[in-house]
Amino acid sequence: MGSPCELQIYVPNEKQGKQVADSVQADVLRLEQKYSRYRDDSLLSDINRLAARGGTMVMDEETTGLLDYAATCHQQSDGLFDITSGVLRRAWRFERSELPDSGLIDGLLQTVGWHKLVWSPPTLHFPMAGMEIDFGGVVKEYAADRAAVICQEAGVHHGLVNLGGDIRVIGPMPDGRPWIVGIQHPRIHGGVLKNLNLYHGGMASSGDYARCVVIDGQRYSHIINPKTGWPVKYMAAVSVVANFCLVAGSASTIGMLKEQDGGQWLDELGLPHIWVDNQGVIGGSLE
Repeated sequence: MGSPCELQIYVPNEKQGKQVADSVQADVLRLEQKYSRYRDDSLLSDINRLAARGGTMVMDEETTGLLDYAATCHQQSDGLFDITSGVLRRAWRFERSELPDSGLIDGLLQTVGWHKLVWSPPTLHFPMAGMEIDFGGVVKEYAADRAAVICQEAGVHHGLVNLGGDIRVIGPMPDGRPWIVGIQHPRIHGGVLKNLNLYHGGMASSGDYARCVVIDGQRYSHIINPKTGWPVKYMAAVSVVANFCLVAGSASTIGMLKEQDGGQWLDELGLPHIWVDNQGVIGGSLE
């Protein structure tokens, strides 16, 4: 998953703990192998090789579910949550300390847009060549939710899954106390913006601090608006709590992409949340 991951569970004995942990790890690794853009042998790489030339592919049930969810997020975000926007990474190389050429961005934008492909479940059709999809904003959160279900089905009632900051609570501690989860402050290294008491559900955060580049005093994050091709710059961080980590993750990303309208959109969504803008102003229902 490209980040530190942990599983904390309360079980009667070490044998059961190892069995459950092994099952969780196997499923997380399965999802990484299936949907990683860094593996040539992944299903996602097969899809993108097809997308590069144009064509049609029938998806399996799991991938169909993820694509359906991505389509819903695209609709509910007015097109801002778009899994075809990963192609813009070709312009935004965060190891470089220079802005990309605007002509390159404009050219890549021609191949961005969920509405430009045809999704008729379970068939995905790429009418034009050069497109690409990326499950980066979906699969890690989905994996956290699956990990919790695997634990619960194995009889584990108390625990927490943490996949690189994407959290899913299996259940409170055995004495009923909540898990205390700290939200990282986007501008204070090692600082905590807020400690949350989580008894159940999931939490996820999006921000401009994990992967970014600062050029001439301006911070450019990895969260890129698929309509403009440029990184968001109003919000510094958004965290959302929901019943599922997948929902929390997409909501926090959309909150970032909504820029100055993000706070109002999150309020209307009705999920517990907290945000910080680039002026240091803090808002949200968890403030």
